[in-house]
Amino acid sequence: FLIRRLHQIRGALFQEETGASGITPVQYSLLTALNRRGELDQISIAREIGLERTTVAEVLTRLETRELVTRRPHPEDRRVRLVKLTRAGKALVRRMAPAVQRAHDRTLDPLSPQERDVLMLQLVRLVEANNDAGAVQFRL
Repeated sequence: FLIRRLHQIRGALFQEETGASGITPVQYSLLTALNRRGELDQISIAREIGLERTTVAEVLTRLETRELVTRRPHPEDRRVRLVKLTRAGKALVRRMAPAVQRAHDRTLDPLSPQERDVLMLQLVRLVEANNDAGAVQFRL
């Protein structure tokens, strides 16, 4: 219950800080994964951000419509689609970064710096230990 409730709170804070962008937390995760890693195939994106492939495809369609990403067939395997950020997508990630940081800071404000460090280490440990639990589906 507490993890689910914190997820709700974090989503609300994200929306308060970034609402003008029209980007959901899932879309932002995908955009930042591409920003960090460059061009990726859709399956790698799904693994990177912990979503089902079909959900990734739906999110990509929405982002492609907004001209934030482009998709193209892999030159060696036409069944594989490669995805990368457009110039507009990169600019949006840069513009959103301060608002996303504010949402993060607001989430952790009740904790001391030492408590924040401990929490982050514990969250990393929990996620890494449970990564095999599978991809999840979120609001697109």
